Amino acid sequence: MKNMRNMKNRKVFSDALVYSMPVFLGYLAIGIAFGLLLVDADYPWWLALIMSICMYAGAGQYIAVGLFAAGVGLVESMLVQLAVNARHIVYGLSLSTKLSICGKLKYYVIFALTDETFALLSTLAEDDSYEQRGLFIFYVALLDQCYWVLGTAIGALIGSLLPFNMEGVGFALTALFITLTIEQILHVKKPKIFIISACIATAAVSVLSSGAALLASLMLSLGIVALIDKRGNKNDVGFKQ
Repeated sequence: MKNMRNMKNRKVFSDALVYSMPVFLGYLAIGIAFGLLLVDADYPWWLALIMSICMYAGAGQYIAVGLFAAGVGLVESMLVQLAVNARHIVYGLSLSTKLSICGKLKYYVIFALTDETFALLSTLAEDDSYEQRGLFIFYVALLDQCYWVLGTAIGALIGSLLPFNMEGVGFALTALFITLTIEQILHVKKPKIFIISACIATAAVSVLSSGAALLASLMLSLGIVALIDKRGNKNDVGFKQ
């Protein structure tokens, strides 16, 4: 019985490993970029490792380097990070039902719920082919953080040992977001949702500050998309009748 359980666990882990490969490729690249930026700002390489284990927030870590370098105070830094990462509240709420099957492991999954992990798990919500779904979700979240820690450590070590041209490195995180968005469009096959969200985000950035624009565009996009989805469901019901 124990051997069978171990075999099932290994199968779940291998499935999670394959499923999370897109994030591995992205996190390795942008993790290396973050490590390089951190060392370039004259911080020790091991700080990248500590931040990636304890903080684990891609965009937040990039921003933190700039805040450190500018000498911004602790309270101001916390407010900026809250504005930038407020979207994770929405992520957690939307996956709260799915994460309940993880048992005690859900607390780690909540901590490890990045944009990319959320993208993977929200896609999984439509797929019923995985056994031991709670353990699978945990492994995906854990592997994603391991990828990020590995990437940042490699980048920081390279930056501390070798001279490196930093031009264009900061765009790595944006490139990953674009790639994941395209994958979601192809999977969900509802481009209207993404077009509306992009238009709202563009308008918000042109009117509001970066931190306020992120939160405002997120909330407004969710509200409009939910309204459209509700109307679409009503029309489907009416058609079937």
